[in-house]
Amino acid sequence: MGGHSGPDAVARAHADSSARLERVALVTRESWESDDARLSTGATPAHGAGTRARPEEPDAYRTCFERDRDRILHANAFRRLAGKTQVFVFPEDHMRTRLTHALEVAQVAVGVARPLGLNVALTEAIALGHDCGHGPGGHASEEALDLYLPGGFDHATWGADVALAPLNLCAETLDGIRNHSWSRPAPTTPEGEVVSWADRVAYVCHDLEDAVSAGIVEATALPAEVATLVGTRRGEQLGHFIQAMIATTVSTGWIGLDERHAQALAAFRAFNYERIYLRPASREQAERVVAMLRALVEHYAAHPEDLEEADGDPLTRAVAYVAGMTDRYACRQAVALLDWPESRLPTGIDR
Repeated sequence: MGGHSGPDAVARAHADSSARLERVALVTRESWESDDARLSTGATPAHGAGTRARPEEPDAYRTCFERDRDRILHANAFRRLAGKTQVFVFPEDHMRTRLTHALEVAQVAVGVARPLGLNVALTEAIALGHDCGHGPGGHASEEALDLYLPGGFDHATWGADVALAPLNLCAETLDGIRNHSWSRPAPTTPEGEVVSWADRVAYVCHDLEDAVSAGIVEATALPAEVATLVGTRRGEQLGHFIQAMIATTVSTGWIGLDERHAQALAAFRAFNYERIYLRPASREQAERVVAMLRALVEHYAAHPEDLEEADGDPLTRAVAYVAGMTDRYACRQAVALLDWPESRLPTGIDR
């Protein structure tokens, strides 16, 4: 079906369509860029096609950072996050995956960036792409893959320099992705700084919610300094942290939190580590992930003919292939190629 015929030889989606613009105010890329004058001083403006490793012609309607955001959304590396662990391997339907985590980080980051007059498109691009370098099985994949690369495996740098490299993203977007982790150097843009905070705020809140849903912990067990200041429900917690970031930045100019909220966030994260991330069942799952992924890397390094990519060092190619796997695909390959015992596979939530 090619649509419904209408006046002026225009096909319309609905036979009863009535929406019509009396005057079209066409907004071009140059129009968006001229609006950058309304950004806060120090925010990152968009210019032309942006600073890219491979020069490109600018788009007629999208700024360079909007194009980055769109490229990430359509990338295989981003879609595969739907099959990668956030906290729980093989999450139940309503639980977070690495993909839904990225979406929630983007929401928190934009919620801070927009009222502060920062570049929203750049903020969103960094947030959506920040975890595209993660391997299967959560952070245990970094422990597994560290062994095979001279500088170790860091999902932040891997995402910017390997997983998303084919997209030819802008330097500012890649910088924010590469440096979103607090263990890395600071991002060079305020938008990147916002994402660094938004990542931590989002995951402590939603990881607790998932753990409560799984029956692993009670929200009422949160330390008093956390519960009293930001509450015990995810929605109110996010609201308090977002409002505190906005207020702190407005009053000081620095992207950050006041001391009380910063201490509450630190206590919140410490609670999650003790009661969720490092509990014995989680460590057992991590050990299973590490053993399985290392066995897969060593198989592919020894059998480079099984890899799609033909160029480069076989071990690095093997790491790249395994890092790109979803949880279920990694498990299937381990069973199919290595006759991996099902008793040694990650099993998901273990209360």
